[in-house]
Amino acid sequence: MLRSVAVIALDEVAAFELGVLAEVFGTDRTADGFPGYRFHLCTADGRPVRTRSGFLLTPHADLAPVEEADLVAVPAHGDGTTAPAAVLDALRRAADRGAWVFSVCSGAYVLGEAGLLDGRDCTTHWRYVDDLQRRFPAARVRCDSLYVQDGPLLTSAGTAAGIDAALHLVRQEHGSATATRLARRMVVPPHRDGGQSQYVEAPIPKAPEAPTLEPVLEWLMGRLDRTVTVDELAARAGMAPRTFARRFRAETGTTPHDWLTNQRVLLARRLLEETRLSVEHVADRAGFGDAAALRHHFTRRVGTSPQAYRTTFRERVEA
Repeated sequence: MLRSVAVIALDEVAAFELGVLAEVFGTDRTADGFPGYRFHLCTADGRPVRTRSGFLLTPHADLAPVEEADLVAVPAHGDGTTAPAAVLDALRRAADRGAWVFSVCSGAYVLGEAGLLDGRDCTTHWRYVDDLQRRFPAARVRCDSLYVQDGPLLTSAGTAAGIDAALHLVRQEHGSATATRLARRMVVPPHRDGGQSQYVEAPIPKAPEAPTLEPVLEWLMGRLDRTVTVDELAARAGMAPRTFARRFRAETGTTPHDWLTNQRVLLARRLLEETRLSVEHVADRAGFGDAAALRHHFTRRVGTSPQAYRTTFRERVEA
């Protein structure tokens, strides 16, 4: 049973991500029937650290509580900050004895430095997933997950995803009823559908740098609502269809169908965010033909349905 929690704060710690851990595990709600935890905020040497917001935090202790904690958590911290060797050693020992090890957002880098992501499924904020995978190639970084549990290792995406992951851990340790009651107390959903792709800023579709095919792609970007075949595109490029397909993959890294579908999904996201068009009309304007096709491709690439996406970003539509 989870009884003791140690949070390791590094220099330039993110106040919100740290606050998530303090809210879930460091706030005494035992009078209301919630589990209680021995909560310690730790730093490498027991001295204060500065937050990203500029104020100082005074910890409870150095790394001593980490040695016996049932949960050791690392919130986000300053970009490029390297964790002290003592922190990495403490994390390895915690993992070796089977404690929960939990990172929020860019805290995953610290787990990677400790070697705890090797051969493990994990995630982080969508801005960092490619860099995390590059720096720790033995990790299996899942780019679209709000949080990932691999055994006693728990990693979460940015900011509010730390709440999702923390509630997941409460659910694992104390059951769904307790997690749901806690979510209500915190005025947050007990579970969010979809992945973090829905929160990635959708760029205005444009043709990539493709020296040979750029004129064709520019032409296609203005006709996403049309049915276009590979043969038609090849003819516009003055190539045989097979040659065009090979050249397309060489210059864009994907197939014509996959590239076109991705551009249509990006356009659909914009229309759902910025217009009051019905889902049927969005499907037509984005070239999917009908709402069923839009729902299929949108859900596969964004991780949620068009209607749920619009509801999440309703304020943009109303604005």
